[in-house]
Amino acid sequence: MIGADLVAQILKAEGVDFMGVIPFNRLEEAGAQAGIRPLIFRQERVGVNLADGYSRITNGDKTGVFAMQAGPGAENAFAGVATAYADSVPILLLPASNPRARHGVHPTFSPSETYRTVTKWSGKVAMPESIPDMMRRTFSQLRLGRPGPVLLEIPSDILSDEIPEGMNTSYTNVENRKSAGDPQDIKTAAKMLLDSSRPVIQAGQGVLYGKASKQLLELAELTRVPVMSSMAGKSSFPETHELALGTRSSSTTDMVVHFIDKADMIFGIGTSFTRIHYGMNEFDKKTLVQITNSSDDINKDYSPDHAVLGDVQLVLEELIVEVKALLGSSARNESYKFEDEIASVKEDWFKEWMPQLKSDETPISPYRVIWELMQNTNPAETIVTHDSGSPRDQIIPFYNSVNPNGFIAWGKSTQLGYSLGLAMGASMAEPNKVAVNLIGDYGFGMVGLDIETAVREKIPVLTIILNNSAMGIYRPHNFPTANELYGTKYTTGDYAKIADALGSYNEVVDNPNEVGAAILRCVDTVKGGNTAVLEVMTKEEPAIPHRMF
Repeated sequence: MIGADLVAQILKAEGVDFMGVIPFNRLEEAGAQAGIRPLIFRQERVGVNLADGYSRITNGDKTGVFAMQAGPGAENAFAGVATAYADSVPILLLPASNPRARHGVHPTFSPSETYRTVTKWSGKVAMPESIPDMMRRTFSQLRLGRPGPVLLEIPSDILSDEIPEGMNTSYTNVENRKSAGDPQDIKTAAKMLLDSSRPVIQAGQGVLYGKASKQLLELAELTRVPVMSSMAGKSSFPETHELALGTRSSSTTDMVVHFIDKADMIFGIGTSFTRIHYGMNEFDKKTLVQITNSSDDINKDYSPDHAVLGDVQLVLEELIVEVKALLGSSARNESYKFEDEIASVKEDWFKEWMPQLKSDETPISPYRVIWELMQNTNPAETIVTHDSGSPRDQIIPFYNSVNPNGFIAWGKSTQLGYSLGLAMGASMAEPNKVAVNLIGDYGFGMVGLDIETAVREKIPVLTIILNNSAMGIYRPHNFPTANELYGTKYTTGDYAKIADALGSYNEVVDNPNEVGAAILRCVDTVKGGNTAVLEVMTKEEPAIPHRMF
């Protein structure tokens, strides 16, 4: 047995089913022999993105893994890891490195040192005898506390050398552990929530990882407090619910704007309260209550008036008990009656935007594409994600997610092309659902060759390209000379032909009245187990609801 065999055995014992890899890495063969499917990508970043999407949809119960070869492989994956770190996604990275005798010799690259700033924890196996202990530490970091990418560097000679005779190779699996909140902190939070005059709940990504959407819904209906999600928390609360305000992002809904403006309290559940997105400075004027499983979140960007430290699901269960005790015999809180106000604001907002959503203009409005996607898919059977820039800012306010993890929203780190790998990971995690990514032409140009990976590896996804032949999020006045003299804003490409050459089903649509039918055909293709690419010829669209910049 060599070191790679022992690592693969431990991965299998911990429930790892697949591993992204670009040869050459000894773990590819060792993993395959252990029953771990190797996935080969066109570029490392997309492989890391797939692991990211897989871990998000499984709520970290199953771990997305990517193993990089020594040197350039480890270097190329950095962008994907940085994005996962920004959104606290628990993925496992297993880069090989040069043999130990070369460590510290220029220009030897050290993954564990280089990645330290974009991982929750970064370690290195120093000798074969430490493999079981280091793997146990690695999985402990993945499963305990705040999620995040975890990296274990394994030198090439340790992977390829024989395990020393007589070495103890036994391994004990890591169990997930949860901590409940302090009972008095929970009592105080419940009283503050009911004593405020116009509270708003902000539901963060921690609600998804904590599998606490059911408890969040119960608390909202019990207290009748309006709920907005953070960007990464989108889908933690059904956005068709009468208490739903939508998602607070770099663009947002009129309901979020209206209720943040009038709120006296923001009650954060499973959120880091990062100073980002719409209303970030307004939070300084509000009473803040924060529920989080990480002490690092408290007093990071805001100093909350009260905080509860603990697992979101456990804290919410106790919070519901306390709220019921405070309400006494009432089945629900009668002090708040915001439902009609929410409905009125929402109705007026949609009246304003419906001409865009149903626009018949050509080139096609991106909002018409979003509307047709909503009308021609079942959100309960679909997982949607967006790409960076305009696709994100245009879809997040309007797409209504109805079930946990039905939408993957992101944007603290905004790399173009991220959405393709996310959709592939979502498809692997939930193969009975249709995984869709909405991407711009510029983003597709960065990662589009990995459509071939989706085809070859039989990971069916629907990629919708909004092709306006421009970097739509950038305004000409930002760089007038560069754009006027050199055309730096505009790009070209026939992306459906690229998809065709890569073996994917593909269509091009330039008539708004044909978008819906094309989406239906592509969805049927994906349900049949094949990848589909739909290129829609769209216009540049500067109008974005409440865009921050």
